[in-house]
Amino acid sequence: MEFEAHRPRMFGLAYRMLGSADEAEDVVQDAYLRWDGADRSAVERPSAWLAKVVTNLCLNRLTSARARREQYPGPWLPEPVVTGGGALGPLESAEQRDAVSTALLVLLERLTPTERAVYVLREAFAYSHREIAGVLDVSEANSRQLYRRAAGRVTEHGARFPARGERDEQRHRELVESFVAAAREGDVAGLEKVLAADVTLWSDGGGVVSAARRPILGRDKVLRFLAGVMPRYTGAMRFTTAEVNGTTALVAWVGGTLAATATFEVRDGAVTAVHSVVNPNKLVFAERQLSHPGEPVGS
Repeated sequence: MEFEAHRPRMFGLAYRMLGSADEAEDVVQDAYLRWDGADRSAVERPSAWLAKVVTNLCLNRLTSARARREQYPGPWLPEPVVTGGGALGPLESAEQRDAVSTALLVLLERLTPTERAVYVLREAFAYSHREIAGVLDVSEANSRQLYRRAAGRVTEHGARFPARGERDEQRHRELVESFVAAAREGDVAGLEKVLAADVTLWSDGGGVVSAARRPILGRDKVLRFLAGVMPRYTGAMRFTTAEVNGTTALVAWVGGTLAATATFEVRDGAVTAVHSVVNPNKLVFAERQLSHPGEPVGS
């Protein structure tokens, strides 16, 4: 079926636009219904037709999503997606991995819906401005202007990451594995060794479970927070790692239930940021991926 061949790409586009795997799946299903009812003989390029449908469905959702997120209890983080199996397309370079990182998806929330669409189509899918103009029904000049504005706002807030080589990736994995080992043992001193002095921790509980309602700034405060919560979980949780949003991440289980994920930003050999999702509603998709590897996304 032709639609199925485009499903992973559509899901990847919708997820980058919305930061929600659950909503991305809904968008892909809505796109299927439109495809099913379309006059196929009038569709010259199915990939372009579907990209336009998915983008516009996402734009319709983003306005209401922004209003909901402004009232969100505590920090809002995107839903984690396990990427080791290609759920968001090939992530063969540092740039491709950074494009689906938690940090970048958070920064994309600062853009207008149309700016976000242009940025995602250009950066993640290498669309030309002519193609973007066709998707959004704008001029090429307007597409270029929107992209410059979006890229400027993203860069302003630090989303341009330094180039990373194989050794950097290895160091990142080692730091995360050290963090996981320390968390497993309740070893606060071990955590201190991997955290930068200016580390920041974000915790998304969504008002459903206990979490920090504001970002926690600085190593001492982060350690105090972790020291306070770890005794509740040490022994009850099983800690391991998985590739989440393009990078090695902590994954925590209670029995067969995914209880938390945490992705990490690393600079100069230390962890500078931790993005932890503990809202159970945001962990359903990743739990399904981890429990049923190989299951098609967006279905």
